[in-house]
Amino acid sequence: MRKISLFIAMSLDGYIAKPNDDLSFLKLVEKEGEDYGYAEFTANIDTIIIGRKTYDYVLKEIGPSHYDNGQREVYVITRTERPPIGKTTFYTGSLMELIGRLKSEKGKNIYCDGGAEVINELLQNSLIDEFIISIIPVLLGNGTKLFKDGRPEQILEFISAKTFETGLAQLYYKKKQH
Repeated sequence: MRKISLFIAMSLDGYIAKPNDDLSFLKLVEKEGEDYGYAEFTANIDTIIIGRKTYDYVLKEIGPSHYDNGQREVYVITRTERPPIGKTTFYTGSLMELIGRLKSEKGKNIYCDGGAEVINELLQNSLIDEFIISIIPVLLGNGTKLFKDGRPEQILEFISAKTFETGLAQLYYKKKQH
């Protein structure tokens, strides 16, 4: 069974973006040659699910190849229909139907890279199997919270914690199997 993995960074006070979807605080931990396990993580995925606002920001800051490297299927969850670009599909249907279909297919793991609305819909339905959360040493005080209120409780199993010279701490949890 394919797993859905969350690999995301947040401030110590729980924000994944400053107001206006500003992700500039991530630059605080940028370091030449340090990818915080991203390459190793993405070696085990072949599908990415991402919200449109996050996709647009990354497109502007990094470029389309960050997600679509020609090897992976990319689903941008959006309300606006657009034709596909390369292996990127702009998906306007039910997120739960998409996840059901993807999980039933053979393949590597599925990477959810945000944003908060997509993550929280997955959490509402207990669909995230592993959480790799990088804590950036900053208190933002405002912005988009990673975890919204009003979702079911989920017990997680602690796997590991890593610390880096930049002050970033990375926590790895798996959903506890009942």
